[in-house]
Amino acid sequence: MTTTKKHPRRIGREAVLQALFALELSKDDSGKVLEDILERYNFDKKTSRFVSDLFKNTLEYQGWAEEKIQKFLENWRFERVARLDRLILIMAISEIYTVESVPPKVSIAEAIEIAKEFSTDESPGFVNGILDAVYRELNENKEKENS
Repeated sequence: MTTTKKHPRRIGREAVLQALFALELSKDDSGKVLEDILERYNFDKKTSRFVSDLFKNTLEYQGWAEEKIQKFLENWRFERVARLDRLILIMAISEIYTVESVPPKVSIAEAIEIAKEFSTDESPGFVNGILDAVYRELNENKEKENS
């Protein structure tokens, strides 16, 4: 049996998802939750920075990302979106818009893989559909700006 080693950023994204989930359930201070996650994983400096930035950006842009998700839901109420799917989407949208060193398609692919691992069988397709719509809108807005 072969095992594939996960990229440090994948592990970092999974850690951010866990931190977001813990924060939502515990209502603890976000700084404490982040500190706990970083301590638990003992990331190298570069990955720790990525995790910290992604966690903080996700919290900062959460409301905005939720509006994006709602915009692209079809025949579905936001309140009915599974908690993990919602957190994965918020994190991915935040990454797409705030982490310039990561191409949006990588952020989307990573979110889909995390949904496969942590959520339901339907989640990867759902996450892909929403993030694809977000990405198309981003490209359309860039094209409008450049014309």
